[in-house]
Amino acid sequence: MDIDSIRIRINQLDDELLRIFNERAALALQIGEVKQQLGLPIYDPKREKLIFQRMQEMNQGPLDNSAIIRLFERVIDESRSLERTHSKGAR
Repeated sequence: MDIDSIRIRINQLDDELLRIFNERAALALQIGEVKQQLGLPIYDPKREKLIFQRMQEMNQGPLDNSAIIRLFERVIDESRSLERTHSKGAR
């Protein structure tokens, strides 16, 4: 593959990641609504730990597990922030 072909494929993957990130965020908002109805906290360290463990188990590289954890920490942090913002607006 030449560089232009590789960049085209990267752009396609970026488009897919964007769609997936937004779909995940929409689901996080739904979870946030359920948590609010049940009086549960937004932050659930046990759930986050399970996500990190699962992602490490599934990771086949080339990213190492610490990179995977950092990426998912960021995704989860943004989801949590969205849940908090949304729950404040619902009050």
